[in-house]
Amino acid sequence: MSVLVVGLSHRTAPVALLERVSVSGDSLVKLLRDVQQDAHVAEVMVISSCNRVEVYAEVDRFHAAVTSISRLLGAHSGVPVEQLASHLYVHYEDRAVEHLFSVGAGLDSMVVGEGQILGQVRAALKLAQQEGTLGPTLNELVQQSLRVGKRAHTETGIDRVGASLVGVGLTLAERVLGPLPGRRALVVGAGSMSALSAATLQRAGVTDIVVVNRTHDRAVRLAQTVGGRAAPFGDLPAELAEADLVISCTGATDVVLTADMVTPREMFLLDLALPHDVDPAVRRLPGVTLVGLETMQESEAGTGDEGHAEAIAAVRAIVTQEVDAYLSAERAARVTPTVVALRSKAAQVVEAELGRLVSRVPELDGRARDEVAQTVRRVVDKLLHEPTVRVKQLAESPAGDHYAEALRELFNLDPKVPEAVRRIETIDAEPGRNTEPSKKEAGL
Repeated sequence: MSVLVVGLSHRTAPVALLERVSVSGDSLVKLLRDVQQDAHVAEVMVISSCNRVEVYAEVDRFHAAVTSISRLLGAHSGVPVEQLASHLYVHYEDRAVEHLFSVGAGLDSMVVGEGQILGQVRAALKLAQQEGTLGPTLNELVQQSLRVGKRAHTETGIDRVGASLVGVGLTLAERVLGPLPGRRALVVGAGSMSALSAATLQRAGVTDIVVVNRTHDRAVRLAQTVGGRAAPFGDLPAELAEADLVISCTGATDVVLTADMVTPREMFLLDLALPHDVDPAVRRLPGVTLVGLETMQESEAGTGDEGHAEAIAAVRAIVTQEVDAYLSAERAARVTPTVVALRSKAAQVVEAELGRLVSRVPELDGRARDEVAQTVRRVVDKLLHEPTVRVKQLAESPAGDHYAEALRELFNLDPKVPEAVRRIETIDAEPGRNTEPSKKEAGL
């Protein structure tokens, strides 16, 4: 089994296409289940956000799995797979690990270094766990990607490269409106992105913040956190008429802000929703500026500048280090079942020979038999110690699997034994179970 990634992001596809492919709620659950039901897929997780849709899967056949996942993405989005194919990227095995760690570290985001991606990865992990589509391989890989992301933010200045998508949007707003303090801001929605927007506005010096949401209680709670006020959703047109800056990010599937709701005047609207909250026709109104995800994508506002090169280089170094460590540990783990099988065979040989000794020399007393048994076992342990330690070390290299194969061939090990050990380890490594091997399993 190997890890495969099939997806598209702001780097490979226009926002309009991402809108069509993006899935959430019941649609996301259905995609998870449909992918897992494929004969070549053992585990699956999907990251779906405004900037990316990626399917992570553990598969037994590369080409067949890529074809199936691509077909399912097309079927769920309604985009013909032939049209989708030119925007898809595929990463496999080592490259898949590197890609996920880079995503978690914020290197692949539209705004380099933004921390929201960690929450998105965590949400994808939780959903896959709840739906039972995640197994030990992806669980450990994704958990490690979260640790890599936390390390990147803790040990480097990557946060300063681009605090968030909202921060970049406010920078663009200042170019149109001038200084933001003293302006009235309207936040439409009360989810996590809206909360981030309100907090970022407050840090930017905006004190007049209004929150509108379909569920009024949530709007009230969010407004209280930033010293603003909440307004009923029915008052949205009236609040729009008074706002200088509007940030909208709801989970609606249809347009929330129509052109006839907006009064032509100097006004800046930031649409962070996917699908869009704001009718694109708003751009034709005199004095009104509408910035959506595609505008930010084209402006390269989130690429940072040369002053951030050191932080980005530091994060890339962390990702490289963590990828190497993960792959080395994973390769070493692959040889463990073979080592266990070798020691099991040796133990069987020892017990068989001790049995023969007892039958041939029945006059040996118990004390003598115990001494002989201990001596034989020590000899076998010492003979096996060096090759088993060495093969574990060699297994960490890129060609490590070959050493396990050589060990199986040299000692004529039954291939069913390592596979049985591997199945036991897979069960023990399920989320919530103790994954530490016993001393006996570890050959200690």
